Amino acid sequence: MWGFALHRWKWFALLTIASAILALNALTGTLKPMAEVVWLDIAGEGGAALLVLIWLALMLNSRPAGRVTNLLSLGLSGIFVAYWQDVMDEVIQLPATIVWDHWLESGAMPVGMLLLTLGLYHWHKEQQAICDQLRKREKLFREHRDFDRLTPLTRAGYLREHLALASRCAAPPVLLMMELPDFDAARRHLGERDGQRLLQEVAELLLLNLRRNDLLCRYAGHRFAALLTDIDARRALDLARELEQAVAAFAFKSGQGGTHYSRLVTAVTEAGADTPEAWLERANRDLDEVRRRRATNVAA
Repeated sequence: MWGFALHRWKWFALLTIASAILALNALTGTLKPMAEVVWLDIAGEGGAALLVLIWLALMLNSRPAGRVTNLLSLGLSGIFVAYWQDVMDEVIQLPATIVWDHWLESGAMPVGMLLLTLGLYHWHKEQQAICDQLRKREKLFREHRDFDRLTPLTRAGYLREHLALASRCAAPPVLLMMELPDFDAARRHLGERDGQRLLQEVAELLLLNLRRNDLLCRYAGHRFAALLTDIDARRALDLARELEQAVAAFAFKSGQGGTHYSRLVTAVTEAGADTPEAWLERANRDLDEVRRRRATNVAA
């Protein structure tokens, strides 16, 4: 669902490297006689290189940009480079004085495998975090049955219950309000069905980028609220910026095949001597002020 556009530079870099390897072999070596070409080796090594490209395409088409995606793509690219040079060796004879082809074959493969292993490790940790969120959601559903009908989030009523408990804590949490300011226009452009799917996928993206103990709710419409625990205002602001960047990089694919990008506006509100309703009202005012200020800056 992330498409080609978000990862086009990765494809461009890999194509450039593959072209450079082909040019180096063609300029420094000579074609082998047909009688010396082992077609079975070409089929095996070329097929392996093609499969690695397919794996890379499937991975990039299903993931956003980030550290895990970079590690996986670098690892697969290293493996592809090694296989690609193997294919070149089957059809081009290089002078005995040239050793860089051995470095490409013997060096790119283990480096690629190492990077791929690191990427798979962090992908595993990422999946564990998602599973933890799903288990948390299932537990809340069994105990409270207070989930939103459209998104995999709790509703505002459940948030108010937690605000009442949080106000009595020694270290009160921080309330993070979020909104998609362009959602109404996006829904008119995409249609009701795609508009609902966009809201669902943004909600899942926010869940993935929050911490395990944070509580994310759909407050109303296209406005979300997150109750952040064990965090100060500065770190909460950093987390808010990360969420804005994650939504900005999210390439939503509509049913018509088009790509839509969204914006997220956030506001961090610390707890005071407020009731839960007053705290929420103050947080909503803060978010409205941020949205108006950014709209004014864009218009200017």
